[in-house]
Amino acid sequence: MRKVYVYDTTLRDGCQAEKISLSVDDKLRIAARLDEMGFDYIEGGWPNETAPRDREVFERARDTDWRHAKFAAFGSTRRAGIAPEDDGQLGYLVASGAPVITIFGKSWDLHVTEVLGTTLDENLAMIEDSVAFLKASGAQVFFDAEHYFDGHRADREYALETLRAARRGGAECLILCDTNGGSMPMFVRDVVAEAVELMDAPIGIHCHNDAGMAVANSQIAVELGAVQVQGTINGYGERTGNANLCTLIPNLELKAGVRALPEGQLAELTELSRWVDEVALVPHDERAPYVGAAAFAHKGGMHVNAVLKTPASFEHVEPETVGNERRVLVSDYSGGSTILHKLRHVYPDLDRKDPRLREVLALVKEREHAGYEYEAAEASFELLARRVFGEDSRLFELHGFRVIMGKHSEDEEPFAEATVQLDIAGQSTHTAAMGDGPVNALDVALRKALREHYPEIAEMHLVDYKVRVLDATEGTSGAVRVLLQMRNNGGTWGTVGVHENIIEASWQALTDSIVYGIITAREKRERCHEA
Repeated sequence: MRKVYVYDTTLRDGCQAEKISLSVDDKLRIAARLDEMGFDYIEGGWPNETAPRDREVFERARDTDWRHAKFAAFGSTRRAGIAPEDDGQLGYLVASGAPVITIFGKSWDLHVTEVLGTTLDENLAMIEDSVAFLKASGAQVFFDAEHYFDGHRADREYALETLRAARRGGAECLILCDTNGGSMPMFVRDVVAEAVELMDAPIGIHCHNDAGMAVANSQIAVELGAVQVQGTINGYGERTGNANLCTLIPNLELKAGVRALPEGQLAELTELSRWVDEVALVPHDERAPYVGAAAFAHKGGMHVNAVLKTPASFEHVEPETVGNERRVLVSDYSGGSTILHKLRHVYPDLDRKDPRLREVLALVKEREHAGYEYEAAEASFELLARRVFGEDSRLFELHGFRVIMGKHSEDEEPFAEATVQLDIAGQSTHTAAMGDGPVNALDVALRKALREHYPEIAEMHLVDYKVRVLDATEGTSGAVRVLLQMRNNGGTWGTVGVHENIIEASWQALTDSIVYGIITAREKRERCHEA
């Protein structure tokens, strides 16, 4: 299998994205994870006088034992009119100690004359001189031909001359950059094929996604002979982002027969994608190809029936190859096959002809018509089904709750206080708690009431809370849907509540979440004891 070298620029180009900001520790944690995965190159940043954070990254990276990846520093060619040894930012690149240095130079005559304000000949000298200076330091030097495709469109011969200048300086790989991200695949195909044919150095590709073509353009470049592909985890990057390596890597390995990561590492891709989003504090894209939670989710009844019989009928690859999983969603589009599949882990011997399946399906459709949503609230669905199957999942009986919101003055923060009165196993319990908000106060008060009888609650943590107004035309009197996510050591589950009162909707979702967590934790413990 042919090999392509993966060059990750999440820590530099990815950090130019809106709402992405990584600390030094964040960058080094991500770099370590990429190294474990077998990425070939990790671009740590642009170490220069105005970037103390990136300088610290390289200082600490020098003391790290990288098992697979080579750490790369990024910078630009020298300024016009001065020698490379007198250019401070080139000095910082050498001082970084990075074994690989990637510098960019202008390949579009418009940028040379209008942005840099210099001559075309001086720009070629800047490229050659800078590469040679960095090469003399002992580093492996790559050249990013910035705006190469726009430059080629404007003046093909000059764009090619910038590549030749970098090669004369000693650049070991020439990376063609679609910096504006507007090129189309067929044009990229022709330009890359030309460079592969004419240049006596390896060709790489670096694409932005402004026209939604970054992955397609990168893939076609690899298929035409590019040996290095640059991109970012989850497509982070300036404006609309860079080529998404979490899409591109499986495309190359599973569709084009090109090895990108060491064998076995592709199955870690979904976890990597979601973990990087957590470190960066951004929501994960549920609809992302391959790694999104919805990538292998099936909702329509006929589709579910088919995929359960023959997964390839509605899945282009097996989800396990990228570390994802098949999900069958419960909704008012569901059929009997969906309900049967979802309940088989609770009732392994359940027969598809069992009349209770239709009863559960009818109830789901009725409740979704009223505003409930079970796709992301599988715990609420399971509790609903258990009740239909005759299980008593009530762990307590509510005698009342009250929530008070207030503030003592305009300058002070508001406060929330909740009281809860329950009957637990015939014993009346009354608790009160303060919280950051009404739902948090209810959560704390409910936990205080339950923890003596159900110690499992100590391991459960609320990780997400979402509210959606179901009919905005009703204003503040409209019903709302509340979705909660809870987590313990065994996994994560979602619940739902719907009501015109947001506190009542939250109470429904909260109690479902806690009851489900307790029931499943106890069932798991019982299975372990039986084993």
